[in-house]
Amino acid sequence: MLYLAIASAFLASLILTPLVRKFAFRIGAVDQPNYRKVHQSIMPRIGGLAIFGAFLIGYLILRPDDVHSTGIIIGAAIIILTGFLDDMIEITAKAKIFGQLAAALVVVLWGGLQIDFINVPFGGQVEFGFLSIPITIIWIIGITNAINLIDGLDGLAAGVSTIALISLSIMAIIMGDPFVTATAAILAASSFGFLFFNFHPAKIFMGDTGSLFLGYMIAVLALLGFKNVAVVSLIIPVIMLGVPISDTFFAIVRRIRMKQKIMAPDKSHLHHCLLNTGFSHKQTVLIIYGIAALFGLAAILFSQATVWGSILLLVVMLLAIELFVEIIGLAGTNYRPILNLVRMIGR
Repeated sequence: MLYLAIASAFLASLILTPLVRKFAFRIGAVDQPNYRKVHQSIMPRIGGLAIFGAFLIGYLILRPDDVHSTGIIIGAAIIILTGFLDDMIEITAKAKIFGQLAAALVVVLWGGLQIDFINVPFGGQVEFGFLSIPITIIWIIGITNAINLIDGLDGLAAGVSTIALISLSIMAIIMGDPFVTATAAILAASSFGFLFFNFHPAKIFMGDTGSLFLGYMIAVLALLGFKNVAVVSLIIPVIMLGVPISDTFFAIVRRIRMKQKIMAPDKSHLHHCLLNTGFSHKQTVLIIYGIAALFGLAAILFSQATVWGSILLLVVMLLAIELFVEIIGLAGTNYRPILNLVRMIGR
């Protein structure tokens, strides 16, 4: 039945995306080119409706059972509405955050999804108590916006999200969670089908309708699959989402260093930096796909390693990320502490 649901979601995405594209032009939900954007022509931008519709079809065929499922779907509907309004009339940043907060509150308070505690590696337990709800909400909103921020090139957010969802599904199989396995797989199929129309040169953008929805679902599924486990295991979803999380983190670092507002848009995200180094649009997207796949593989290896092996892998990964960031200038062209240290030692 799972395979039927996955296949149905994929086919539904292939069918719905062209229909949504026509609908977008009809209602004026289009993206105008500007100095921050790579595309040079008017593009329809509510492709997320096709992903959402395809996901619902696959989900209703299988009807995966979980105590949190109703809250997750209602929260998803709120996120879709928020993204659709932004794609149509460009609502304020505060209004977008309010919509994300509303969706997070539904899944946390009604759906009952929250991180209550974590088990530390060498014994003992950390109880979050009254902080469990705000920590969970911050996680959901943070990952939702991280996916939204990387949606800057044709096929980028859809591809990275698909890779993250496949990784999540594999990890859920390992951890014996059928709901996360099925839901992540169905959503991955929906996103992959959309990618056929969204990869460079794109015929349609997912818009905030899609990026917010994918971000929300990935955040919730990652949380559902790894909540209340060992602190080392809690790092697994962070590794899986290494691309959007790293891009968001270093965007904040960059803006603080440049004395800019944290929420201020710029053209210095990961994909912009790779384009500036001379890679083509398609090459940049494929490189980031490769990085996302490596993060997914690392998360799976991380889950099977010993505690000390996990710590060693984490240290190596953080060092590799830092070097990559410094080389491409993700945190600013003059941010090179490790490279400068190596030069000093070399002298």
